[in-house]
Amino acid sequence: MVAVVTDAAGVLGDNAEDLLRYFRRRVPTQDAADLLAETLMTAWRRNRLLPSNTDQARAWLFGIAHHVLLNHRRGERRRHALADRLRLSLPEQAGAGADEGLEVRDAIERLEPRLAEIVRLVHWEGFTLAQVAVVVELPASTVRNHYQLAKAELRSMLLEPARTSSVGPLTG
Repeated sequence: MVAVVTDAAGVLGDNAEDLLRYFRRRVPTQDAADLLAETLMTAWRRNRLLPSNTDQARAWLFGIAHHVLLNHRRGERRRHALADRLRLSLPEQAGAGADEGLEVRDAIERLEPRLAEIVRLVHWEGFTLAQVAVVVELPASTVRNHYQLAKAELRSMLLEPARTSSVGPLTG
């Protein structure tokens, strides 16, 4: 007798552990859960194609998992190739100049996360404040206020060492 699939969610749940093991045998653990989630989402979106036979449904899910894994590996190869090309194209002096912005980066890291993200989007990614408002899903006026606050805090943080270093030793 052939088991018939009547519940797509049940089939996905019944096979989730096996699919996770499939991925864990092939990729680092931190990637396995992401690939499982992508597989389950794809299967859910395409559930009208789910075979009615339990064994065929399982094979169908593993077919989706296989394609998700292939896409992941292609992406990894592309990322590594891009990183290699970038490494080769960077000038030799890049290491020396990288330290120059460390103080600013540290100051940005000390900001509240929302303020830091706004500063990064404006200055590192080149977005306007109006575009940042869309990215972070806040009103433009709120983004402008946060940006002004972030600039003031950064100014204070970056000038702070200069103030303390210009003061001579205390004599008593």
